[in-house]
Amino acid sequence: MSTTQASQAQVSGTAERVVPFKMAHLVYRCRQREETVAWYLQLFQAHVVFSDDVLTFITYDDEHHRLAFFNMPDIPPKGEDIAGVHHVAYSFRNIGELLHTYARLKKVGILPYWCINHGPTTSLYFRDPEGNDVEFQSDNGDDPGAYFHSEDFAKNPIGVEFDPDELVLMWEAGASDAELSKVGTAATGKSTF
Repeated sequence: MSTTQASQAQVSGTAERVVPFKMAHLVYRCRQREETVAWYLQLFQAHVVFSDDVLTFITYDDEHHRLAFFNMPDIPPKGEDIAGVHHVAYSFRNIGELLHTYARLKKVGILPYWCINHGPTTSLYFRDPEGNDVEFQSDNGDDPGAYFHSEDFAKNPIGVEFDPDELVLMWEAGASDAELSKVGTAATGKSTF
């Protein structure tokens, strides 16, 4: 039996779902391609794998391209009143990696516009030069999904804003992941509603 036949035999005749094993890449249409590509290169510590007058491909890992950017300077800017993707979220392994990334990006002038502990995640939201939103997050605790069924979530499904600089100071002083990711840690006191 060939490899293809064996693979088909594994899939057919089973009740298992067949789903993609990973998300490969995102493609953006850009009015300001050069500025947008530069922003994402900084955001992800990525590198260009291909670029011409029409397309640029970049990656930050072993994928041949994680992001692609079409050069389309004559399209209208993104509006807030259109249907489409709200944001794309990327997970870090722990809150230390998230805070390290915040500190690195702050040094090059890339700051989040919203810092919030949602309960299941601690999240930083960034906006690219084209108006697309990117969330960097780390999971809180061993079972973040359980938070959706808690009384705390029922009372406040959005979360509590935090001061990332204060959280970085706590992290640098040796605070544990549990201390750093607790809802209300380094809270700003601003309402999320």
